[in-house]
Amino acid sequence: MLEKQTLCPPNAAPAVGPYNHAVRVGDFLFCSGQIPLDPATGNLVSTIDIRPQTERALLNVQAILEHAGLNFSNVVKTTVFMTDLKDFVAMNEVYAKFFTTQFPARSAVQVAALPRGAKVEIEAIAHF
Repeated sequence: MLEKQTLCPPNAAPAVGPYNHAVRVGDFLFCSGQIPLDPATGNLVSTIDIRPQTERALLNVQAILEHAGLNFSNVVKTTVFMTDLKDFVAMNEVYAKFFTTQFPARSAVQVAALPRGAKVEIEAIAHF
């Protein structure tokens, strides 16, 4: 049986429920979905434009990856949840600034709502 290790980076945005920021099992890190919360304030960034929300969500993912000694090149799969697929192009513009080579597999889906009124949530799976 593989050992499960939980990660809760001190500089990450606060969790909004009873879960860990990430769980390591073997050579894989499973990052919980990150919404665009500012780690300093715990507040949601811009509620109007998905671009700053996508950037903040990915910066929150980055904080988790870095705490584990990883970066975006280690990510093998992401899932992007959006409340409106009409925002796909704008989200993708920001996403492409974080993933520039060796793109991970990805799913992008529209959902009815996200925690705290976010427009986007991003989860990731990384490999050590």
